[in-house]
Amino acid sequence: MGIKDILKLKSKELVNVASESTTKLFDYPKIKSQQLKDMINLKIREKAIIATKARLIENGKSINDFSDEDLEIIIADEERKIVDDLKTKSLVVALAALGINFFV
Repeated sequence: MGIKDILKLKSKELVNVASESTTKLFDYPKIKSQQLKDMINLKIREKAIIATKARLIENGKSINDFSDEDLEIIIADEERKIVDDLKTKSLVVALAALGINFFV
């Protein structure tokens, strides 16, 4: 193996390392945004579980009275309500920032 072969091999390795670093650099925002989405979904899930417990207490029921599937449906409904509420609040804030009175 001559000097030329060693230089070619090392330059290919350098190009591969640079390529991997660039790929990781461009994947970083995607990874962070996915982590943020997962964190938000977890918080929404926690609030939905608390709201589900409150709904069951108001109706005089216990968690043990429902199957896992039924509880999952109730929690999904609470999650939907929370997301809808967040969307509505975000719209009102955006309109207020633009100076548009939403309630006229």
